[in-house]
Amino acid sequence: MGLKQQLEQLKEQGLEQIKSVNDPQELNQIRVRLLGKKGPITEVLRGMKDLSVDERPKVGSFANEIKQEIAGAIEKQVKVLDAVALQKRLEHETIDVTLPGRPVKTGTPHILNQVIDDLEDLFVGLGYQVIDGPEVETDHYNFEMMNIPKNHPARDMQDTFYITKELLMRTHTSPNQARTLEAHDFSKGPLKMISPGRVYRRDTDDATHSHQFHQIEGLVIDKHVTMADLKGTLEVVAKHVFGEERKIRLRPSYFPFTEPSIEVDISCFACGGKGCSVCKYTGWIEVLGAGMVHPNVLRGAGVDPEVYGGFAFGLGPDRFAMLKYGINDIREFYQNDLRFLQQFQQEVK
Repeated sequence: MGLKQQLEQLKEQGLEQIKSVNDPQELNQIRVRLLGKKGPITEVLRGMKDLSVDERPKVGSFANEIKQEIAGAIEKQVKVLDAVALQKRLEHETIDVTLPGRPVKTGTPHILNQVIDDLEDLFVGLGYQVIDGPEVETDHYNFEMMNIPKNHPARDMQDTFYITKELLMRTHTSPNQARTLEAHDFSKGPLKMISPGRVYRRDTDDATHSHQFHQIEGLVIDKHVTMADLKGTLEVVAKHVFGEERKIRLRPSYFPFTEPSIEVDISCFACGGKGCSVCKYTGWIEVLGAGMVHPNVLRGAGVDPEVYGGFAFGLGPDRFAMLKYGINDIREFYQNDLRFLQQFQQEVK
């Protein structure tokens, strides 16, 4: 039998073996056995030394064609076996897409953040800007710019944590107002701002007091601003937070940075003003303090009180949340108890 016939026979046998293989590892063994250096094709080609010079190139070319055909058949069978393996895997790992998915627990903003965000949205809609500032403040901006000079008894109302004689943890967010008032260019329009943030007082923690809590302070400065503007703004806030049927009441009070100063009450949302345990049977609930900006505060910021005036107010998101949701202990906000916090899931808008 000639070399070509031997090679043709090896090809036919190899192709039959390749087609009948169902295991990738066995297929690789066939590849090594047929095409390896010690395989039968190589063994046959060793007989080329007995061929004439003219026959050798022809047999060599024929042998290469045989090798390429066998290699192509092996590659094709590999793809077939891979497809079969993939199909078996898909059948084994079939997912029933009609089954309900596993619920993923999602978080929600803290109830205080929800109250703050809601009030920020309200005031931004009224044309206010939201100003942030440092929680570590200077005595100058925290007290003196607010018409509370050193050794003044009004400082006893806001006892705080001092870091040095001149640095302290801010007792209110009013320093942001003073800084903004100093820098504001009234030739470009009035100043309307709110300052939300955390503040600190040296209070003993109990159900209604905390050494840290939140404030949102507002400031409006322009020409011809009156107490009527302040009352209208406070009515909008009260109705937005506590309901459209709420009424407000203004009572005289004292704050060193406003003159005149007022305390603001809202009609009780629990009894409608008839009197109950929530409002201590008065029909009214105190919610915030406000007033017309003191001339000394304006002068301290370089603003002429004979030309400009305005109002300021300060409200506590903690107190607003306690009143709105019937929470009787301010410490609940800071204890990170999920059983408490998960009761206030934010509505998706």
